[in-house]
Amino acid sequence: MIARPQSTNFRSLTHNALERWGRRTLFLIGGLLVGAAAILMAALADYAQRDFHHVLAVSRYLSLALTPLGFGAIVFLTLHVFPNSQGSGIPQVIAAREMPDGPTRTALVSLRVAAGKIIAVTLGLLCGASIGREGPTVQVGAALMYAIGRRALDYQRGLLLAGAAAGIAAAFNTPLAGIVFGIEELSRSFESRTSGLVLGAIIAAGLTSLGLVGDYAYFGSTNAVLPLGRAWLVLPLCAVLGGFFGGLFSRIVIGFARGLPGKAGQIIAKHPIAFAMLCGLGVALSGLVSQDSIYGTGYDQARAIVHGAVPSCAIFGPMKFFATLFSSIGGIPGGLFAPSLAVGAGLAANLHAAFQDVPLGALALLGMVSYLTGVVQTPITSFVIVSEMTENHAMIIPLMLAALIADAVSKWVCHDSIYHALAHVFLDKAAKPTPSPE
Repeated sequence: MIARPQSTNFRSLTHNALERWGRRTLFLIGGLLVGAAAILMAALADYAQRDFHHVLAVSRYLSLALTPLGFGAIVFLTLHVFPNSQGSGIPQVIAAREMPDGPTRTALVSLRVAAGKIIAVTLGLLCGASIGREGPTVQVGAALMYAIGRRALDYQRGLLLAGAAAGIAAAFNTPLAGIVFGIEELSRSFESRTSGLVLGAIIAAGLTSLGLVGDYAYFGSTNAVLPLGRAWLVLPLCAVLGGFFGGLFSRIVIGFARGLPGKAGQIIAKHPIAFAMLCGLGVALSGLVSQDSIYGTGYDQARAIVHGAVPSCAIFGPMKFFATLFSSIGGIPGGLFAPSLAVGAGLAANLHAAFQDVPLGALALLGMVSYLTGVVQTPITSFVIVSEMTENHAMIIPLMLAALIADAVSKWVCHDSIYHALAHVFLDKAAKPTPSPE
């Protein structure tokens, strides 16, 4: 028996070590890039929303023209310039992880799609759409990771997961929620060989955000609590309300994405730009009814409610629901997280009129978790992300219970998880054979 030379063993060990450190470097560099992209998208979103409100200051009725025209232009871009950039972006990442490496996967998470996503989301907020930037950050983060690790075939699924999770973490400054979202929604499991690398990417993204914009809580710190006793009676009511309307929202969006039956579905499929403009008009009308409070992400309104301020518009919650629904079925790129939190806070403010002995801040947190859970059906992510956003640990148990109830109610209304259902739309489209030219 011939012994293997020690030099061969040394070279093998050195090669393996270099390979491991190479992978770690890829994930860390990707995390830094995702963090920077999240900050860029946040800045662009702020500028866009500010400029739209400057337009409304001239005349609030300008939205009746600007919003429909903007929706039509954005859908034109998603169809002809940046295909696969529509919607939140999370379904595209889920679908890409299910696909084998090749043109179909690249088409969902390319740098071209990422650039289109940033442009389209900014334009959407510039014309008053009720959308968020956090879901799009997931697709942008996955695209950046995929681009830098294009040749790492064995780790592409892990790279996509890491980029997406880092996107959520950097967008909200919620690293724990990024990890939980990666496990609960994006992968439904955690791959042991990439778990440390995913964590490293999230840390890198978080450090980038921390270094550029400093440490902060997304909605500011709150010490709201739910007093024991009668105040707890509102918890199941709030959870059922949030779960029902969240599930209803998802069911409608999924129905439109799959295609409505009959003549209505045929008309929408044949005239997507005209339908988008009609949805934009719906958003503008919702804005007029709500005293211009439903446009954009809803961050300012949700933050105010969390800190105990009653909305100036008594029907802010329902109107934000309709504006976000119109924005989603219209086919423009945009996320659901921030608008869903705003809807939940608004619905909680409506409940507060009947339960005035319950602190509005505590009720708002319950409403945010309940409605977000109802929409995305990820109860753990929902209560973790809200508690991290507000640095509130006293409400953990009530938030967990609200998420559990809301999730059950939502699944009764809508059997499919919205992101996975929409991901199957992309998978089914990719599976269809391309018709051969005659």
